[in-house]
Amino acid sequence: MERIALPVQTLFAELVERAHAHQLQTEFDVAGRFITRSLNGREYWYFRSAMKAGERTDKYVGPDSEELRRLIKNHETARDDYKQRRQLVTALERTGIKGPDARTGRILEALANAGIFRMRAVVVGTTAYQTYAGLVGAKLAASNAITEDLDLAQFKTISVAVDDEVDVPLLEILQTVDPEFRPVPDTFSPGRNSHYAVGTGYRVDVLTPNRGPDDDALVTLPSIRSDAQPLRFLDFLIFQEVRSVALWGPGIPINVPAPERYALHKLMVSRLRLATKESQTKAQKDLRQAVELIRALMPTRPYELKDLWAELNDRGPRWRQLANEALSLVDAQLGDPDFANEFRQMVEPSGNTYG
Repeated sequence: MERIALPVQTLFAELVERAHAHQLQTEFDVAGRFITRSLNGREYWYFRSAMKAGERTDKYVGPDSEELRRLIKNHETARDDYKQRRQLVTALERTGIKGPDARTGRILEALANAGIFRMRAVVVGTTAYQTYAGLVGAKLAASNAITEDLDLAQFKTISVAVDDEVDVPLLEILQTVDPEFRPVPDTFSPGRNSHYAVGTGYRVDVLTPNRGPDDDALVTLPSIRSDAQPLRFLDFLIFQEVRSVALWGPGIPINVPAPERYALHKLMVSRLRLATKESQTKAQKDLRQAVELIRALMPTRPYELKDLWAELNDRGPRWRQLANEALSLVDAQLGDPDFANEFRQMVEPSGNTYG
């Protein structure tokens, strides 16, 4: 695996910082101030604008963190550096780091401008994977980063707790990019939609974790004004999302799963695909992404992988079964006979295995 030079990683980190700082400045460019609220023992930031018709308007900013405090501190002095951000994107693309296709780039830009990611929606799937090279410091195979859809996910609890929402429904945001976007009818929830399609194959799917009994009925996410399909295991993936940037235009600030969570989640999901030709293709792609990303993370984030492997195994026998089955197939499907043993030696306690 080819590592990315440290100066290039620094450029990517700088673009992430600048893109999110600019987004904060754009969304909160009116008179007002940042305030905090306490919820369940944790602090959250809001922006309180000036009085309007006798009422104050508070807009959700995000959970308290050192990174967000730094962005807030620099909010008033930040300048629009579009040209510099474009130069960073161009420089990163020249190193071989890939960005999204044009349609996906335009959609991500529209979603970011509408405040979807401020509501802590998370880009999941291959579009998120495209941003990981810069985050983990390794070049990832272009064949693993090809996609014709965009997946968004959000916890329902977060969607309700932010006490805020985007100005227009998600479908209308998508239609600003392409008026031909249409909702896909849902079999189990007539009149409600979590899938949106344009043309013959491109889709935007909205997802949310399902931690209760299996249920195909759609779940409403009020903050992003869309319904969502509930999926098992998704809570593991999108917990404690991280900031990243898509290499499109001046760099689009987005939220993605932590790369180590993405890798282990894909390991399990590769065993969940149905036994169809399409699903087998997707299952192998899931496995390739998982192994490639774990290989990239093993030298730099071994303790994070070890902690998350323990968390995954503590979730229950079904979780352990799926992950261990996937590990057992890496050699047969990808021709990597050493991977499973090397991974287990790193993440499992000495003299003990998760079975």
